[in-house]
Amino acid sequence: MSGQDSRLKGRWGEEIAAGYLRRKGFSIAAANWRSRFGEIDLIVRDHTYLCFVEVKLRKSAAYGSAGAFVGQRKQQKLRTAAQLYLAWHPTKLQPRFDVIELYAPQGMATVRPKIFHLENAF
Repeated sequence: MSGQDSRLKGRWGEEIAAGYLRRKGFSIAAANWRSRFGEIDLIVRDHTYLCFVEVKLRKSAAYGSAGAFVGQRKQQKLRTAAQLYLAWHPTKLQPRFDVIELYAPQGMATVRPKIFHLENAF
């Protein structure tokens, strides 16, 4: 799979996750927010939380849950990027780190990917 194909699948997964979060009452503050410390897939808010969301797309959980692939190094990068975001966008909302696991057995042809929302994942 080429890098472009991988990015296309990643964006597709992020769009699915964003739609799911909107249905749960969140609004999208930013998507694919980039800093020198890394990228945050989605930043969403509701009346209580400002959530920094990492989206993980897999065909199956055969090699472990998608969320298990958000290791300590990635968590630290997300924390650092989130601190920078908060410095530029102050808020009274409580920050939180979530992971959205998407399972799409047929890739982008999957009609209804399974979605698991891990709130306060780390």
